[in-house]
Amino acid sequence: MQRARKLRTRIRPSQWMVGAIALLGLLPASAQTSQSPPPAANLVTAPPAGSVTLDRVIAVVNRQVVLQSDLEDEMQLSVLDPTANGDSKDSRQQALDRLISRTLIQQQIEQEKIPTAKPTAAEIDARLEEIRTDLPLCVRANCASESGWNAFLAQHELSKARVERYLRNRLEILSFIELRFRQGIRITPEEIETYYRETLLPQYPSGQTPPPLQQVSSRIEEILLQQRVNALFDTWLSNLRSQGQIQVLDPSLERASAAEDGATRE
Repeated sequence: MQRARKLRTRIRPSQWMVGAIALLGLLPASAQTSQSPPPAANLVTAPPAGSVTLDRVIAVVNRQVVLQSDLEDEMQLSVLDPTANGDSKDSRQQALDRLISRTLIQQQIEQEKIPTAKPTAAEIDARLEEIRTDLPLCVRANCASESGWNAFLAQHELSKARVERYLRNRLEILSFIELRFRQGIRITPEEIETYYRETLLPQYPSGQTPPPLQQVSSRIEEILLQQRVNALFDTWLSNLRSQGQIQVLDPSLERASAAEDGATRE
């Protein structure tokens, strides 16, 4: 039993395609519905109480606007990112990059008319369980217990309904990625054997017997499939960003973007 647990840890594929998952949080409602931005960079909205709240357009992605409130929402929801460890906080630029990428993806979902599977309550509950038991921040906060989970939500000003919306949107986009890129990919027995020999076996120390290839071949195939999907997705998204009309209106975010681009080129 102990060896079986160790095996699952060693060859477990990246959770939910890590290359894609970092940007698959909640797509802001404004990015789904807004069209060309107003002449001014400020939007005035009236909440039910009658008071006036100012919001700003900080970016435009193919005529769809991204608001300052969307950015703040994204930074708040980033605590649910499975790659987050709580040691460093996302920058505003990192959050904006995710918003832009997800807006581009949502536009393609609508344009290509690929039907995405609506996640079931059981699927959402399963992902929620993963967050509560596997997310580093949640492990530290003892989110596995109801009291710990409630305290975590309160600390980060999140509600259970908001987390559920986050997971539902995430699953819908992942469904699109699977349908769009996974079909037609074939992993050969030779590729599985190469991964087993060159990647899996070296992880076992001398004196410890690794599992036979036949026992783990299906898991290796899944890992290789996810790697191939990630590579196709990354290229596709990079093309969307280069071909799209993306305008950042916030000067501070423009400066941050230019600095990051320069660092990347170096």
